[in-house]
Amino acid sequence: MEQEKIRNFSIISHIDAGKSTLADRFLELTGTVEKKKMHAQYLDMMDLEQEKGITIKLQPVRMEYNDYVLNLIDTPGHVDFSYEVSRSLAAVEGAVLLVDASQGVQAQTLANLHLALEQNLKIIPVINKIDLATAQVDETEKEIRDILHDNGVLLKVSAKTGENVEKVLGQIIKKIPSPSGMLDSPFRALIFDSIYDLYKGVILFVRVVDGKIKKGDEILAIASKAKSEVLQVGVFNPQLFKKEALQAGEIGYVATGLKDVSLCRVGDTITTSNVHALPGYKEPQPMVWASLYTSKDADFNKLKDSLNKLKLNDASLIFEVESSSALGMGFKTGFLGMLHMEIVVERLKREYNIELIITSPNVVYKLKGRGKKEKEIYKAEDLLDKNLFEWIKEPWTKIEVVTPNKYLGSIMKLLEQIGGVYKNTRVLGVDRTVIEYQAPLREIIIKKPNQTGPFYDLLKNVSSGFASMNYEVSGWQKADLIKLDILVAGEKVEAFSKIIPKDRAQEEGRALVKKLKYIIPPQLFTVALQAVIGGKIIARENICAKRKDVTGHLYGGDYTRKRKLLEKQKKGKKKLKSLGKVNIPAEAFLRVFRK
Repeated sequence: MEQEKIRNFSIISHIDAGKSTLADRFLELTGTVEKKKMHAQYLDMMDLEQEKGITIKLQPVRMEYNDYVLNLIDTPGHVDFSYEVSRSLAAVEGAVLLVDASQGVQAQTLANLHLALEQNLKIIPVINKIDLATAQVDETEKEIRDILHDNGVLLKVSAKTGENVEKVLGQIIKKIPSPSGMLDSPFRALIFDSIYDLYKGVILFVRVVDGKIKKGDEILAIASKAKSEVLQVGVFNPQLFKKEALQAGEIGYVATGLKDVSLCRVGDTITTSNVHALPGYKEPQPMVWASLYTSKDADFNKLKDSLNKLKLNDASLIFEVESSSALGMGFKTGFLGMLHMEIVVERLKREYNIELIITSPNVVYKLKGRGKKEKEIYKAEDLLDKNLFEWIKEPWTKIEVVTPNKYLGSIMKLLEQIGGVYKNTRVLGVDRTVIEYQAPLREIIIKKPNQTGPFYDLLKNVSSGFASMNYEVSGWQKADLIKLDILVAGEKVEAFSKIIPKDRAQEEGRALVKKLKYIIPPQLFTVALQAVIGGKIIARENICAKRKDVTGHLYGGDYTRKRKLLEKQKKGKKKLKSLGKVNIPAEAFLRVFRK
């Protein structure tokens, strides 16, 4: 295949802008997928993606149209998965910027556009959902042109009905440049994703930059120095489709046969000779940290293997081994957000059949002990007594909220509640405003006890779904934070411990024990739930004991017979209360922190 006939591109958009639907129309128009096999969101391969209606994983597909090869890498739109987008954009020459005509330019649209412009990609702007009664096509067009400073072709389509979608393919061929790799140079390819196969080992998703690769060639991963013989090469149709060879400019896969998943990392360069590595990717920056433990100690190695395999498919997942006196061996794990955490936990349960115990999610903090060096802490257990440290700092974020002007007042009130600092507002198009704000990261991603959801959900509520948000870490600031512990039947459960602002201690404590009262199953004895700060109990709830009708088999007779049985039951419950231990199911640990 001549490079002049290859076009590599991604679709970037905000969540729910119709990106997966547009990809479906591309697959139909190019005949890549047979009509009888076609279904909605075809490139969303995971069950979770189909259930939630969102794209979680990038997915490459090769299409052929009018003698051209079009390599599309479908990308997510949610802020938690922006690292997937950045990796996709590094492997292509252009991007379709898709904007919902009923919503206009949204925060993640802007964020993904900035990523594309940093890569110097050719941008093809497209307005989608023009068939909706609520579509504001002219206003959306003005917003896009103001952002891009471009008066060129701007396509208006309906991915649902297929109107004008074929024109997008024409613009991709016309506007996006062909790859510029050297076919006669030594082979070099960038790893942008990977999966693990029981028989083929690690399968690398690559963009071939220079040269050619075929079955039987020996390849070297430059960063890890790992060598292997290529078992198979091919392209994505969108399933794996074997080919004789891959050459410069193409996007495809390389089956390495390697069984150690740590030897081939996303961002590394594979080659067949001694050449310079390609520019890789920035390391992902976790926003949320939580510890993962198994409900059975024997499953620790199973969890370790599962996390390693999952990381191969999710490069933004970061973890390391840690131990807890109460929970045993586990993993300190970093996530890009609460949705990312929920997806990872669900995948571990579904794909690897592991029952997990999850500790309270936190952001990372910086702590300066008295006379000691500054260190980072990731969980409440590591927070020293207040008298033993000089200061604690927490990460702050730069927030961009895009909203129609009529919701501006409500959103400003919501922003004031998170204790941040207003920075700026700027006009976008005819009737929309971009608000710039700074606030603690914990206020953005972790739900407060008196709220129905995290900040993003509240933002959608007060704006009837029209406002959108993007955020990034901007620095560190000192904070007045303390540790909240939870006692269950007198025993501290580390998984429920939290780092919280001092002025919210009572509120957080009451809310947490109240929630636990309905999550932890009743025992054969009364269970006390207590919220504790520094040894002082600030809130309490009781879980009533399960009661068995010990007198049900009696028919009539003297009441003292019943009384004796009830007294015996009472003594037994008292003994259980002093000796018994509460069995907390693994599901309770996830439910208590779920929004």
